[in-house]
Amino acid sequence: DLGRVDILVNNAGIAGENHKTIDYPIAEWDNVLRVNLTSQFLCCRAIGAHMVGNRYGRIVNVSSIAGKEGNPNAVAYSAAKAGVISMTKSLGKELATDGIVVTCVTPAAGRTAILEQSTPQHVAYMVSKIPTGRLVESEEVAALVCWLASEDCSFSTGGIFDISGGRATY
Repeated sequence: DLGRVDILVNNAGIAGENHKTIDYPIAEWDNVLRVNLTSQFLCCRAIGAHMVGNRYGRIVNVSSIAGKEGNPNAVAYSAAKAGVISMTKSLGKELATDGIVVTCVTPAAGRTAILEQSTPQHVAYMVSKIPTGRLVESEEVAALVCWLASEDCSFSTGGIFDISGGRATY
C-alpha cells in the first residue's frame, strides 16, 4: 500500500534467559525462537514475495556470532541465531535468479538493549571471547548492513558476514 520495498533489514532479537540446556524452560525456548527466528522468517516471506514481483531487493538478516559458535547457557538464543544463518543461505539460493540478494551479519556482542537482558557473568564471558577486547559499536554494524543493502553488493547472496572483533576467524 505504501509503495515499493527494496530493502529489508531483519534485526529482531531478545537474549532470553541464561540456563543450562537441561534446565532451559520450554516456554522461554518457544518465546526466544518466535522472536529471533520465526519473526525474521515471516518478514522474509512477506517482503520477499513483494521483491520477487519487482525483480529487485536486498534482504539483510541480523544473526549473531553465537549462531555460529554457540554460547553456553544461551541455547535458545544460539539455536535461533543459527536458524537465521541457515535461513539466509536457503533464501539466498531461492531468490538468486530474481534480482534479490540475501545476506546475514553475525556480530559479536555490542552495547544494545539486548545486552542489558543478559547477566553480567554472561556479558563478561562474551567479551572475553573477543580478541579486540571490546564490544562492537552499533555504527560499525550499521556500516556493514548499509553496504550489504546497497546496489554495490550484487554477488554475495547467501553470504554470512562476521563482524566479531576477531572472534570468528574461519
